Amino acid sequence: MQVYLDNAATTKMSRAAIEAMLPYFDGTYGNPSSLHSAGQRAKEALESARASVARCLGAQPSEIYFTSGGSEADNQAILTAAALGEKKGKKHVVTTAFEHHAVLHTLKKLESRGFEVTYLPVGSLGNVTPEAVADAIREDTCLVTVMTANNEIGSILPIAEIGAVCRERKVLFHTDAVQAVGHIPMNVTEMRIDMLSLSAHKFHGPKGVGVLFARKGILPISLIEGGAQERGRRAGTENVAGVAGLAAALKEATEGLPVNMPRLTALRDRLIAGLSSIPHSALNGDPVRRLPGNVSFCFEGIEGESLLLLLDEYGVEGSSGSACTSGSLDPSHVLLAIGRPHEIAHGSLRLTLSDETTEQEIDYTVDVVRSVVERLRAMSPVWRDKLEGKRPYLL
Repeated sequence: MQVYLDNAATTKMSRAAIEAMLPYFDGTYGNPSSLHSAGQRAKEALESARASVARCLGAQPSEIYFTSGGSEADNQAILTAAALGEKKGKKHVVTTAFEHHAVLHTLKKLESRGFEVTYLPVGSLGNVTPEAVADAIREDTCLVTVMTANNEIGSILPIAEIGAVCRERKVLFHTDAVQAVGHIPMNVTEMRIDMLSLSAHKFHGPKGVGVLFARKGILPISLIEGGAQERGRRAGTENVAGVAGLAAALKEATEGLPVNMPRLTALRDRLIAGLSSIPHSALNGDPVRRLPGNVSFCFEGIEGESLLLLLDEYGVEGSSGSACTSGSLDPSHVLLAIGRPHEIAHGSLRLTLSDETTEQEIDYTVDVVRSVVERLRAMSPVWRDKLEGKRPYLL
């Protein structure tokens, strides 16, 4: 059996997204900046997609900027807030310790330019409270950036409440919603979000296209110079086909939430229950306030890389954490942030479901993971020492 459970890394494109893209590879292939008919048809498609995305997010079309993906949108949002803050002498940012590296690395660059960043601890369940955010905001704070849901452990943060705090304190609020949009309800107006990042390939759209939502009155700074596209905020000919696929996938995902969320939650909990039966294992993240399709576990006494390779032999495709750091030998900064020891963090497994995941696949996965964990432990001298009482168990 082949079971793909790495949907947090990327999803299979939906038929709706593919069909939405096809006309712009062939019939309507004009440049949307061109004044002739072919160009104007492409322009109409671009603006239609912009309006559709805005409806899904509770935004206005003029607040939607198309990017190459979530990382670019994160960079643009943070650097925009920093530029606005610097003009007013405000050079302090509040964030969390387990943000995506697109956020953390951008903030490190700001620190090298004299900005100060407060990294809020996230506790053992991977969360921050609105009160903690409020306490961290200072007179010179120019931005709060907190992810909607963690990409590795699936914990959902109280974004609406944090948004309310920031609005009351008149501080810009950005959220990296790459893992959340299309999987849980998101409304930027109701949640008082000033800027939001998303990426199409996380909800069955194409790779290489994303969105920055920037509330009216916030003009994103240009990261790419050379043209007047995206109302002068992102140079370069727009990816019309990709944008059309993004809009179609987002519409389908948003409309499907009432059915897909409870179904995926049930499958997720079935998988969690099965993996929890493996001795010396632990669920990472909040057991309740978590994404419907995210399951993250640590297994004592094994290495995550070996686990993934053996699972792949049995047709189960997962990950040990963020695909963006898969080449790193260091343990996940997310798992360290929630208090997992280095030894335990190295034995992590992230399995993320999609709308197509079945109960049969879940049950097969549980059996395979249990078998592989037992096999790896049987070969481990470290595990033998634990069995003989020479080393303590940590889970």
